[in-house]
Amino acid sequence: MGTLDRLWARGCAFLGTETAIMGGAMSWVSERHLVSAISNAGGFGVIACGSMNPSLLDAEITATKALTAKPFGVNLITMHPQLLDLIEVCIRHEIGHVVLAGGVPSGAAVRAVRDSGAKLVCFAPALVLAKRLIKSGADALVIEGSEAGGHIGPVSLTVLAQEILPVIREVPVFVAGGIGRGEAILAFLEMGASGVQLGTRFAASSESIAHPNFKAAFIRANARDAVPSVQLDAQFPVIPVRGLANDGTRNFLAHQAATLKRFQSGELTKEAAQLSIEHFWAGALRRAVIDGDVEQGSVMAGQSVGMVTAIQPVAAIIAELIAQAEAAQAGRMGTFADARSNAA
Repeated sequence: MGTLDRLWARGCAFLGTETAIMGGAMSWVSERHLVSAISNAGGFGVIACGSMNPSLLDAEITATKALTAKPFGVNLITMHPQLLDLIEVCIRHEIGHVVLAGGVPSGAAVRAVRDSGAKLVCFAPALVLAKRLIKSGADALVIEGSEAGGHIGPVSLTVLAQEILPVIREVPVFVAGGIGRGEAILAFLEMGASGVQLGTRFAASSESIAHPNFKAAFIRANARDAVPSVQLDAQFPVIPVRGLANDGTRNFLAHQAATLKRFQSGELTKEAAQLSIEHFWAGALRRAVIDGDVEQGSVMAGQSVGMVTAIQPVAAIIAELIAQAEAAQAGRMGTFADARSNAA
């Protein structure tokens, strides 16, 4: 068994896969084609349920099963009004791993997943929450840094990893956010991670259904182009989302300023102003991913977007990551051997 196999053996055993590489659940992107491609390539694909209703999720799981016989999971948003019905769909399909994201899951949701025999995976943005989630029944955790694309927390993965990996040993911990090369995977595994989760690199893969314009924007972008949404006024909170700066992000600032003015003049109530700000991005992710409007749409991407230099098949991406990790490990062993030889 090689070093990499040994380091992520716990993650592979938990997922039932050849590699402990999870696909991040990205709305409109993590559907049957990408999910099955990741699983077929030895990773662990995860369907992004997002705002799907139970019948749509049922159809998506059925379609994914037709494309792969390998394990895959389903990501559900804890705030979804039909969460328990969605969990029931997963149970009927005998989904082995359910990921609950977007907040602390309710006791009822945790019980429903655990009673079905499925493994429960939760997101932990802080050590205190990681401990609480394990106590409440989480079988594994994902710690996602602010480098990630889409909805983000305030802390970078480098800090979260130092806070959580040395302490949490009861369950496997997968790291996410800004990971684009195998050397980083190796480093986090050596720190105690059981595996990793990648989204941005897979979003630009051959199998991703994202529009060619969306993928081209990824290839053009540098790490600094993936920025979090800006909140103009503390009275009107904006949930931070990381994506590529474009006309849409600039217009969002102008929209906030105009809305704030209307509120201050008495034209809008506080509730109406907040709603106007929140509704600005309605449908914007679909416009970018499906329609290819990368100027006005929301081009969600992590800071690892700078490492997306070509559209590759998922299998090639995973093979490249593994080769980089193995080369880094071999280089370290060579340096260690040289040091011993010189010391002798």
